[in-house]
Amino acid sequence: MSAAPPVMEVRRLTKHYAAGSAWSLGKSRTVHAVDDVSFHLDSGETLGIVGESGCGKTTVSRVILGLVEPTDGAILYRGDDIARLSELAYVKDGGTHLAIGALARHAAVASDPLLAEHCPIVSFAAGQIGDPQVRHRGTLGGTLSHGDPASDMPAVMLALGADLLVRGKGGERVVPAVEFFTGVFETALAPDEVLVEARVPKLAASTGWAYLKANRRAQDWATVGVAALVHRDNGAVAGASIGLVNMGATPLRAKAAEDALAGGATAAEAAARVTEGTEPPSDQAGSAEYRAHLAQVVTRRALEQALGR
Repeated sequence: MSAAPPVMEVRRLTKHYAAGSAWSLGKSRTVHAVDDVSFHLDSGETLGIVGESGCGKTTVSRVILGLVEPTDGAILYRGDDIARLSELAYVKDGGTHLAIGALARHAAVASDPLLAEHCPIVSFAAGQIGDPQVRHRGTLGGTLSHGDPASDMPAVMLALGADLLVRGKGGERVVPAVEFFTGVFETALAPDEVLVEARVPKLAASTGWAYLKANRRAQDWATVGVAALVHRDNGAVAGASIGLVNMGATPLRAKAAEDALAGGATAAEAAARVTEGTEPPSDQAGSAEYRAHLAQVVTRRALEQALGR
């Protein structure tokens, strides 16, 4: 990159727990973009991205909220630069799987014919994210790298057993979705790595699926969400994969419910075990007890839908 790194001033919000937990504006700081990972643009320029703070617009939000503390000289990049990386905006047939570029926007994922044919749970879930403005600006890589357990797509990737391709100074590596999400807003990405692709399996015609979530308004984060896949063999249920949204510090697999359904339980009986191994949070959207009950209701409905497909 021949030009000087872009400079971004960020004003940090400091949380005060007294006086009604108000937010007050703290000191400002300047952070600089760095050149750790390079991509070539259509214009012939080389763009270096990545740093400790994460990915996209959510990076700035995390700094502002005090969830990330940039060190001196560190490490943000401009969202408009990232948006120019057209080489990462694609859906491709990879043979046994579909490859989705990290900069594929949610709206493009929702309308992609390959996904609709071979992995429709992904295109359907993408169409449920936020509102039209969010879906036309947000990207798959951004929502996965953000590591928010209340997001839709991490649980879908988990249920699918997706593989995530990351790139850094040391080269590329593949991280299974089950190992990618490590905590609230935390992922397996190293400070010098960026997510470049998600690989999802082509579902068999006999696989039933559903993605359902409960939220107060259409654009809100899910209070609870469930991604359900039902695998059949000669018409009989042979297995299930259930990913849970907002039932712990990371997206979770509901192993007990999966095993129950594979063992011959009804949708309701399997759903009754969905909270085993979870730690649902309590917040303004609902208590942990409310979420646990809601998870059973949403799981039953999701499994009934999946069994009906």
